[in-house]
Amino acid sequence: MNSDIKILVAEDDRAVSNLINTALKAAGYRVITVYNGSEAVTAAASHSPDIILLDLGLPDIDGIEVIERVRGWTETPIIVISARTDDSDKIEALDRGADDYLTKPFSVDELMARIRSTLRRLAHLRSAASSDSVYENGPLRIDYSSGCATLAGEEMHLTSLEYRLLSLLARNTGKVLTHRYIIENVWGSAWESDLGTLRVFMASLRKKLGETDGSPRFIATHIGVGYRMMRID
Repeated sequence: MNSDIKILVAEDDRAVSNLINTALKAAGYRVITVYNGSEAVTAAASHSPDIILLDLGLPDIDGIEVIERVRGWTETPIIVISARTDDSDKIEALDRGADDYLTKPFSVDELMARIRSTLRRLAHLRSAASSDSVYENGPLRIDYSSGCATLAGEEMHLTSLEYRLLSLLARNTGKVLTHRYIIENVWGSAWESDLGTLRVFMASLRKKLGETDGSPRFIATHIGVGYRMMRID
């Protein structure tokens, strides 16, 4: 039931905040509303929301810093809602730990669809974590219960998105996953603009897996189609 879902809205524009609040409450969600970054960090800690909707242009603390502070203790999904449209802003927010990025002006229908997608993905990840606790593939080991990945015994320092991307590929070892499938399951959306972001994160993940010599060991690229996690002997 939606009434069990708490959503934190951090937005200083009262008109936008009221629009979001009205839509969320009409859908049955519980809403916590704040208007600056400090309040957002405090509310995230005290209310333990299921999702955070975050504007980047807050009056006291930039939204990027809010993401970094919140990611210090929780993996609560963060959907950025911002007027910043440059790809660099989007990639920075995602790289710091945001889960999705919606640019203003936006439609309420799209916002609600992204929230539903995020909730489905969260439920799937929780279910998957409880079913298979450890994945091993050559020197790569993923402990799903702790959310930790190691390579040759050394912990991999992954962003939230990199970890979800690696886990998705690992759970489908040997299968070719299309760009669309990966984007839907990692970002919870299926927008063409997300393809460039996927490529950026895939390059970063490959680098952390030690694939810097042009001959990928773990991840195979299927040009124009997607990616595949290979089994390492």
